[in-house]
Amino acid sequence: MTNDLKALISLINKRLTELSYGDQPSELYEPIRYIMSLGGKRLRPVLALLSYQLFKDDPESILDQAIAVEVFHNFTLMHDDIMDEAPLRRGQQTVHEKWNSSTAILSGDVMLVKAYDMLLESPGNLKEIIKAFNQCAAGVCEGQQFDMNFETMSSVTEEDYIDMIRLKTAVLLGFCLELGAMLAGADKASSQALYDFGVDIGIGFQLKDDLLDVYGDQEKFGKQVGGDIISNKKTFLLLKALELANADQKEQLDYWLNTTAFNPEDKVKAVTAVYDQIGIKELTLAKMNEYFGKGFEALDQIHAAEDRKASLKSFAQYLIDRDK
Repeated sequence: MTNDLKALISLINKRLTELSYGDQPSELYEPIRYIMSLGGKRLRPVLALLSYQLFKDDPESILDQAIAVEVFHNFTLMHDDIMDEAPLRRGQQTVHEKWNSSTAILSGDVMLVKAYDMLLESPGNLKEIIKAFNQCAAGVCEGQQFDMNFETMSSVTEEDYIDMIRLKTAVLLGFCLELGAMLAGADKASSQALYDFGVDIGIGFQLKDDLLDVYGDQEKFGKQVGGDIISNKKTFLLLKALELANADQKEQLDYWLNTTAFNPEDKVKAVTAVYDQIGIKELTLAKMNEYFGKGFEALDQIHAAEDRKASLKSFAQYLIDRDK
């Protein structure tokens, strides 16, 4: 990671320590301070600042607007954790576990209000910015609902899955890049190209996460490899395997998908063996790289100096190359 990127992350983290969300009642505001202190890559505000820097030289002037997206992102995580009944977030207790679900819902609601509050000070066309944010936020909710629907659907297509991750994950990355451009007063074509870049690399990132869950190094990945297999999560890998499996492979997959009493290691090993026979790793890599390629093609359409695009390209490449 370049010194420029480290400087932006340092700027973001410093500002996050200074933010005030409110004081009383403490049971409402302490969970917000808690989840915001758990860290993370700060990917979303960094993208907004890098996008802004394509056109202007004072990223610190839009720091609060970039951080508004991080507050919104953590609000969605707080609510997602309740829906998923997740015990841990970034290795620490989730808010609903540390407090309770009602508190987590209410604190999350305040975070959404705070995100709007921070966006209200935006330079540029505020109406357009809020409209784009609202469209993105609704998309994230749609993606989460589709993801929950998939749990009980007997058949999900590759197209369904790509659309779900586009909404749940990728549109927020697209908005971050679009936001930076809008705050800088960039032309609409560049703003749209940055949005498209974010959406395409966002889909690629999720496909990479799916891949790492099965084929990652557990020590680097930071969580149990094969967790998606154990929980029957309908990822790109599973959907593609079900689509391409021969009769014997389909029988094996159906067995492991439907049996309730199993040894987790045996299940991961057996399903991964079927994936290996079909060539699922290679197919996922190809699909992932297809979206990364589309993203970089969109980046080439942006009306900005090549030297200014270097940091954004470097950060995207750093994320693409990660192994955790």
